[in-house]
Amino acid sequence: MQNLIQRYKKELQAELASILQYWAIHSPDNDKGGFYGRVDDENNIDLNAEKGLVLNARILWAFSAAYNQTRKEEYFKLARRAHHYLLDHFVDKQFGGVFWSVDSQGNPSGARKQIYGQAFYLYALSEYYKATKDESIGAQARELFKTIERHSFDSRLKGYFEAFNRDWKPIEDLRLSPRDGNYAKTMNTHLHLLEAYTNLYSVWRDGFLGMQIENLLEVFAHHFIDNRTNHLMLFFDENWTCKSQLISFGHDIEAAWLLQYAAEVIGHKGWNITMKSEALRITEAASEGWEYDGGLCYEKHDDVVNAEKHWWVQAEAMVGYFNAFQISQQKKYFEHSLKCWEFVKRYIRDKKFGEWHWGVTKDNEVMAGQDKIGFWKCPYHNARACMEIVNRIKVRAYPPQIVDLK
Repeated sequence: MQNLIQRYKKELQAELASILQYWAIHSPDNDKGGFYGRVDDENNIDLNAEKGLVLNARILWAFSAAYNQTRKEEYFKLARRAHHYLLDHFVDKQFGGVFWSVDSQGNPSGARKQIYGQAFYLYALSEYYKATKDESIGAQARELFKTIERHSFDSRLKGYFEAFNRDWKPIEDLRLSPRDGNYAKTMNTHLHLLEAYTNLYSVWRDGFLGMQIENLLEVFAHHFIDNRTNHLMLFFDENWTCKSQLISFGHDIEAAWLLQYAAEVIGHKGWNITMKSEALRITEAASEGWEYDGGLCYEKHDDVVNAEKHWWVQAEAMVGYFNAFQISQQKKYFEHSLKCWEFVKRYIRDKKFGEWHWGVTKDNEVMAGQDKIGFWKCPYHNARACMEIVNRIKVRAYPPQIVDLK
């Protein structure tokens, strides 16, 4: 067993280096600055593609986190490049927050304020602060947290409203993408806001921030986690009425470990106990989408399973099952994590052009016409899975070392 665990660690260390090497070579836009907005699955560059906030924030997070783990100077340089581009082109210096997208020249093309996007920039800023210890970065992170709280928090019913226009006025179309429901509160945004707040708390032990993390855990316990099925419910109106029966196996398994992580970082004994228990229940629920070859299916709606295997779902399954193994010491969870990694090596990793494919069909054929780099295809889920599991094998690194912002 120990030999398998150590082999797993070494393979993921090598995979992290491979993923980041791909991004270091293929993503920088040396003509217009920053990073390309889209590169297809055969490494063909779309020079006119807009550049998304989520892509650029996740690049900043990934290279900052990789530098913090490995201390490789090349990662720090790419993180700095990402931060400079975000600061120069995405930060709204008039109304606060960050734009949803810019065009290929770096001019705002989507000036809306999507809280999901604000969360990822906050997540990245707090990780970049760990790398730089630069107090101006800390100040940017604190100010963005305050901006989110000022405009998005629902002080009456708790939770956060989904989206606003540039000057933080209400907006009709709240969706992250055309495939999402147009609803006031979504699980996905709350999950990544919790992730961002947790990372910020690891460098800034602010009492109000800690309280808002507890509020988010309460929202998950009372609204998002379906106590009948242990799946996550995804879409709600402003009064917390559930509006969809869609089940996302990837978000289930991702939430299972992120909720527990948040409780551990804030050091709240009660929430820690609760979220460890929830982590196992949610992991079991997500396993409804598990297949014998190690892949985790995408989603289920009206009892019909979408058996595509997307790259990010497999990455989160690797971490989620490893987390369940650490909580329970049940060997089956480690075997699931390892088998999912074997699935990735067999079907998801692009052996010809590098990095991971977007995904495969139910027959394990590569999904056609998808991005290798794009608005949503970023070095986040897979790089994070590698770093997360390596850290857990090394030292069980929760809660992380706390470094106070001044």
